[in-house]
Amino acid sequence: MKKIIFTCVVGLISSYAHAQVGIGTSKPKSTLDVNGKTTLRKELRVGGTSTSAGNAGLNGQVLVSQGEGNAPIWKSLNVPFMEEGQYKLINSYLSSDQVGITALSNGIQGDGVSRNSVGDDINDTSKGKWVKIDGLKNIFTIKNGKNRLTYQFQTGVEMKAPVSTTSNNVRFACAVFRNDKLVAVRPDRVASNNNTAKAGIQDYIFTLNYTELNVPVGVQKLEIACRKINTSNVNSQFAIGRDVQSSNGASNAFTLESNMKIDVIEYVTYKSN
Repeated sequence: MKKIIFTCVVGLISSYAHAQVGIGTSKPKSTLDVNGKTTLRKELRVGGTSTSAGNAGLNGQVLVSQGEGNAPIWKSLNVPFMEEGQYKLINSYLSSDQVGITALSNGIQGDGVSRNSVGDDINDTSKGKWVKIDGLKNIFTIKNGKNRLTYQFQTGVEMKAPVSTTSNNVRFACAVFRNDKLVAVRPDRVASNNNTAKAGIQDYIFTLNYTELNVPVGVQKLEIACRKINTSNVNSQFAIGRDVQSSNGASNAFTLESNMKIDVIEYVTYKSN
């Protein structure tokens, strides 16, 4: 019995002398050095003293380091933790343009194409004579094949009739193209109705919203393009994303500018070790 007690005392003296305990290592680098997996069955308390067990924190709080030599503390953070099986916003791309499109103005006939389909090539003139809004081009990379891409496009449109007392109209369409293939399109029409007070000028706001599902992984090029379908008078001035050339000052490139927003939303998955 005396021998056992003597051994225990020696062990305690050794621990206090070194002030470091190693588990899974013979050379501990701190007071307690654990080399291996750790299982915690109950709460984790920090900031304890010789008379206090420390703080276990509140539900939902996270442990935040206070730097070397200071005890960590529990804090409530506004962090949107995502569960597996949910969708998470990865990136948003915003672009604007005030150059717009004037190449479809007076003297230009419409292409006469009344319908489009998903997958139409932007360079296939039999599907329409598309003109790009270069300032809205975006290139980004998709990393998860389970995703949603949301497109929000808005632009101003202006038309000026040759004679302010005569009603005129222009039918047009704008579309979203991904890697030169059409993914969303909306036709529309702007018309003037005997508006002598504005010298035959008619302004209009065009919008196109669309969500595309499960875009393939890889580099994606997004572009906006528009085309003129037909017009009641080929001499009507027409501009998209800016004012017409002979505007009377009622609007300008700023008030009619084009804006594009792309939200990339991907499916949340976690890899297990």
